[in-house]
Amino acid sequence: MYRYDQYDQAIVNERVVQFRDQVRRRISDELTEAEFRPLRLQNGLYLQRHAYMLRVAIPYGLLASNQMRKLAHIARTYDRGYGHFSTRQNIQFNWVNLEQVPDILEELALVEMHAIQTSGNCIRNITSDQFAGVAADEIIDPRPYAEILRQWSTFHPEFAYLPRQLMPQFGRCQ
Repeated sequence: MYRYDQYDQAIVNERVVQFRDQVRRRISDELTEAEFRPLRLQNGLYLQRHAYMLRVAIPYGLLASNQMRKLAHIARTYDRGYGHFSTRQNIQFNWVNLEQVPDILEELALVEMHAIQTSGNCIRNITSDQFAGVAADEIIDPRPYAEILRQWSTFHPEFAYLPRQLMPQFGRCQ
């Protein structure tokens, strides 16, 4: 399992501070919703019909026990007692309050987790097989390669605003 180094932790901590200020400015109407939208999407926050939804990154679907306990704590403290795992192996909290999202991100940073680039038009997660690293017939463990790809793509500017997939029968996906 990949562990943060000092640079990873510094980047995630700085992002929490930045987003806390962005949320403060949105709540005080210094930022319009249109101005706030790309900032919240870069931090995994969607505005749904009835509430905000926060998607938390779980790179290649691998969690440590302290991370799982932290996700349970966040579900109980900031949501309705549950989250749901997405098809991309991330977890979503569907009923978070905007004012509390910076606190959630700060708690996630304590256990080497974040919500950076889990929404919007970007590479959202690099996944691997659930038996990676433990399967007897495995030829190569894909986890180191998944981590290299994750690190390379997470802050790469070319992947921050990718075009959306087009579906000819329905037009542009939302």
